[in-house]
Parts: sequence; C-alpha cells; structure tokens
Amino acid sequence: MYYIIVNKCVLKRKSNVKKLNSVKAVFDSAGIEYTVRLSESKESARTIAAEITSGSGNSVIVMGGDGTLHDVLNGFVNFENNRLGLIPLGTGNDFAKAAGIPVNVKKAAEIIVADKTRKIDFIELNSGLRSINAVGAGIDVDVLKRAYAGKNTKKSKYLFALISSLIHFESYEYTVEYDGVEEKHFGLIGAVGNGKQIGGGIKVFPEAEIDDGYLDLLVVDYISKIKIIGAFIRLMLGKINAIKQVTAVKTKAVKFIPRKSYTIQADGELYDDTPLEAHICEGKLNFYMK
Repeated sequence: MYYIIVNKCVLKRKSNVKKLNSVKAVFDSAGIEYTVRLSESKESARTIAAEITSGSGNSVIVMGGDGTLHDVLNGFVNFENNRLGLIPLGTGNDFAKAAGIPVNVKKAAEIIVADKTRKIDFIELNSGLRSINAVGAGIDVDVLKRAYAGKNTKKSKYLFALISSLIHFESYEYTVEYDGVEEKHFGLIGAVGNGKQIGGGIKVFPEAEIDDGYLDLLVVDYISKIKIIGAFIRLMLGKINAIKQVTAVKTKAVKFIPRKSYTIQADGELYDDTPLEAHICEGKLNFYMK
C-alpha cells in the first residue's frame, strides 16, 4: 500500500492542491492503490509514519519539504520492510537535490511509479534523533533563525539570512572528536552531512554522497571580516573545501563538545540543548530513486 503524507497547511494554497491532484493522476494511471494522509504538526507526521511502518510492505511518500521528510524519518519503525519516497513541495528541497529528485511533482511521482529503490544512509544522534540531510551547530543555526524570523517565504530568504549571519555571527569554542582525533576549534560552524547542501542550495558538503556509508564532517574556524567575502564566494561556488580555515573529512561518527549550551539544526529543524554526537546509519533506508 502507498501512503502519501502531506501537511494539511500547505494545501491551503490552490497551487499545492493542483500539485497533489497531479500526483494522484500519475498514481491512478499506473494503477497504484494509495491513501492520502494529512499531517497537522511535526508530532502528527511522526505518528502517522510510525503507524504505517509498524506493518510491512508499505510505501511512505512524503509530499513536502525537508522538514516533513525529517519528521517522517523520525517516525519510521520498520526499515527493512517499508520504503520511503519524496515528492518535493518545500522551500529549500535540499535533500531532493542530493537524491536527484526533480522539483516537478509529476516527474517525482513517476520515479515512485517506476518502483526502483536504493539503500541509502541517514544520520542518527545518540539521543535517537535522526536526520536525512544534515545536522549542525553554529552559523547554520543563526541563518535559519534569521530566515524563519522574516516574512520572506521564497528560497532567497536563506541567502539573505546567510549574508546577515556572515556579518554578525560570532565564533565560539568547541572540541571535536572523531576517529581517535581530538581537536579544539574556535569556529563558525560544526556540522555533519549526508546530503550536499543546506539552506536551499548552500553547498557545504560538496563531496557528500547519500549512500557512501560516511558522514561528511565540516568545521569552519574563525574567518576575519576582511576575508569573509572571498570565503562567501567559494562557498556559493561549492568550493568550501578550498578555504584555509575549513576542516572537511569523512568519518563514521563524531562528537562535538561546546563550551556553552547551544541549539542544533537537523534538516532545518531547530533543537535546543541536544548533544551533537552522531553516527552514520549505513544503507538502512529503502528510498525511491532513479
């Protein structure tokens, strides 16, 4: 059975209702039996996903953005016998980019109808929280807070928020542990990625692959205001690893130890006082892809 999970709020827009009808038409043409489930909150999406995946042989199709995908992943309870798919309907759609899923909903639905899945990875924190795209603390959180605080609903809000954060954000001290290495940093960001980008296209993990069995660890140390413009240009070109102050390595697990309490972001969702101690869950998720 196929279950399409879509946030009830997004269907207030007539354009999104039309997109849902386009997806239904693709499924109907393929003779696929499906049910649309409307989520009303983060908790609702997780509960629906848990209910569906407590059984076997089901396909959970998220019609939404990175946030809804994040919530559904955190509700999954039976990975071996159920599958997950994505039809992008968000603002940033960062994981869709990493997975090669088109933002055109009809084309995305056709990938699911083709019935091809791949085993892919996801990130899991020691707290039990899961992330399919990226987890981080530092300037990425500051960017999200600025983006969410404004009235701009377009993808450009992340770019404007990033520029503001680069000007105003203050670096902080933390320790990073991975592969027997312990490093102290005074940095802008500490993050791990499964996907390649965050914030609607900011390529902070250019070498990441969603099925390589590794976390892509990124640490960016303090960059002076006078050098921040050059660093910003490299970042937007997907060449962040060329910046002198960047540490970028692949690892199976990592632990960040900050000197003060902090907020983390996981797939764009914010969590206060959640330790950023993560490992890769290798090839555990059956995901619809080309």
